[in-house]
Amino acid sequence: MEVIVDILTQSGMKSEGHACMLVWLLFFLPVMLFATSRVRAGHVVNLRPLAGFDALRGLSARAAESGQTLHVSMGISGISGEETAATLAGLTVLDYLAEQGATFDAPPLVTVADPTLFPVAQDVLRHAYARQGDIENYDPKQVRLISPEPTAYAAGVMDVLGHEPLAANIMIGNFGDEYLLMGEVGIQKGISQIGGATNPQTLPFVFASADQVLIGEEIFAGGAYLASLPAHIGSLVAQDVMRLLGVVVILLLVLAKLIGLA
Repeated sequence: MEVIVDILTQSGMKSEGHACMLVWLLFFLPVMLFATSRVRAGHVVNLRPLAGFDALRGLSARAAESGQTLHVSMGISGISGEETAATLAGLTVLDYLAEQGATFDAPPLVTVADPTLFPVAQDVLRHAYARQGDIENYDPKQVRLISPEPTAYAAGVMDVLGHEPLAANIMIGNFGDEYLLMGEVGIQKGISQIGGATNPQTLPFVFASADQVLIGEEIFAGGAYLASLPAHIGSLVAQDVMRLLGVVVILLLVLAKLIGLA
């Protein structure tokens, strides 16, 4: 009987949690749509500076001037599973760097660990050249599938960092302990490094090895900071509004508790 009560209680808690998420989403969507429409109408949103994204601007031009290239890693995950969002954040950065690389004829060197990500990364690079009307210079070998095993992938990336003429090493996505192995080689070679991850256990390694760091959810803001996409900017504005609303609700609940209304 106690087991049944526990199950019903847990089910009730899950239902309440889902209901709260639904209510939050119903508030979030109109705010995001309104903010997006305002951005499309020409309203300027001042985004707080993020040094990691600022450092990405102009990297391809400097690589072209020096006769070097950029290395881009989107982590050890693919485009399916729990860490898809982090991988997509890395793809957003790759799309920007591929566009810049096609413009300056200095395409990034991309290494991937998951087979599902391999053709997607190639397609991002190919579309960048197609948009520039220079598809004949697209080289699919700029994207390399290393290994789905994290340690083996790290070993392959370490070899790339150790032997390729690189202007910078950009690693944004889902990483584990193998990040430190790759970042350490970048430090030893004196390569400028930009890192970003959402895994709390990985972030200390990012701080220890990267020159510029994107922390947690900051990696998901690439569409707003790099491409200035209205929907992405609107989403950031909506998130800030919802955070402020959450603070107000918490303060009101605390005040109601203090005066005996709750």
